Amino acid sequence: MKLTSSLVLVLALPVIALIAKKEDLPINQIQVIGSHNSYKQAINPELLNVIRLKDPAAANSLDYEHIPMPEQLDMGLRNLEIDVYADEKGGKYAHPFGLEQVKGQPAFDKTGEMDKPGFKVFHIPDLDFRSSALTLVTALQQLRKWSEANPEHTPVFITLEAKDDSIRRTGFTQPEAFTGKTFDELDAVIIGNLGKGHILSPDEVRGKYKTLEEAVLAKNWPKLSVAKGKFLFVLDAKDRKRSTYIQGHPSLKGRVMFANAEPGTPEAGFMIRNNPKDEQIPELVEKGYIIRTRADADTKQARMNDRSDFEAACKSGAQVITTDYYKKSTHFKSDYAISFADGKYFRENPLFKN
Repeated sequence: MKLTSSLVLVLALPVIALIAKKEDLPINQIQVIGSHNSYKQAINPELLNVIRLKDPAAANSLDYEHIPMPEQLDMGLRNLEIDVYADEKGGKYAHPFGLEQVKGQPAFDKTGEMDKPGFKVFHIPDLDFRSSALTLVTALQQLRKWSEANPEHTPVFITLEAKDDSIRRTGFTQPEAFTGKTFDELDAVIIGNLGKGHILSPDEVRGKYKTLEEAVLAKNWPKLSVAKGKFLFVLDAKDRKRSTYIQGHPSLKGRVMFANAEPGTPEAGFMIRNNPKDEQIPELVEKGYIIRTRADADTKQARMNDRSDFEAACKSGAQVITTDYYKKSTHFKSDYAISFADGKYFRENPLFKN
C-alpha cells in the first residue's frame, strides 16, 4: 500500500515527539565542560621568570592562558569562571607591583579601565593581573553581546569568585572586603549589564516551593527549552562571604546568584566539589543538586598528560567540569586537551541515561 504524505507525517509524529522530549532535558541532567579562570591572559614571560626564581611550583601553576570568553562560548564551552575584586573608588589595582619588578612590559590597561570605580576581573593582585575583561562590566557586556547574537544557546554556568583574601607581602595590594552592601552592588551590576532576562535566578528555580533545596530535591530545575539564552551564576564562596551573601535572603530570595551551600540547608542547590573523585558527587547529582568539579588544576595533569581526573569527573555525573585545557597548551609540550568523546563540550549526563 502506498502511504500518503499525510499518513507518513501522522506515523512519524510520535517519533518526533520522543526525540524532542529526549533533547529537552532538565538542566540538571546535562553535562558540560567549561574553563577555569576564564578571563586569564598569560603573565609576561620575564615576570614569570621572576616568580619562578622565588617559587617554581607557583610559577608552573600560573603558566596558562585563555582565549577571550566569547570565543570559548563559540567553541561550545558552557561554563566560565570569573574572579572579581571590589574597587569602590577606582584605581586600587591600576598599578600592579609586577610592572615595577620587571620594567618594559607591555601595557595591560591601555584605556584606563582600572582607574574607574567598580568590580575588577583578574587572578592575583600585582602578579597575575592580565585579563581579557579587566572589569566585571566589560565581562558582562561581552557575554550579553554574545548571547544576543546566539539567542538559542544552551544555558551557560558562571562560577563567580568574590576575592578579598589578604596578601601579607610587602608591596602587594590589600583587597577590599566583601560586605552585604558590596554583594548588593554585585547583584545590581550583574542585572544592569547582563539583563534580567538573561539570568536564571534562584527565585525561578524555587518557584512555589518553600525553600530552594526543597525545589531542587523535587527536581524543579527548568528544561533546556526554558533555560535557553540564559546564564546561571553561582557564588564560589564559603564561611563568612557565603553567610554574608545569604543574610537577609533566606533560600536566596531576591538574590541573583546561587550559593555554594551545603546539603540540608535551605539555600542548597548548586555545589562546588573540586575533587572529581569525591565519592559523594554521584549521590548528590542523583538527588537533584548541580555539582561543579575540576578535570585539572595548577597545570599538573596537563604536564603529565594525565586524564584520570577528567575521566573520574565524567563518570561522577557532575554537571559542570572545568579545565584550563579545552585546547592544548602553548606554554609547554603536551597532548593534554579536554572534550567529550565527540569533540564537543555539552552532552546528556550519563548518570541519567538509564
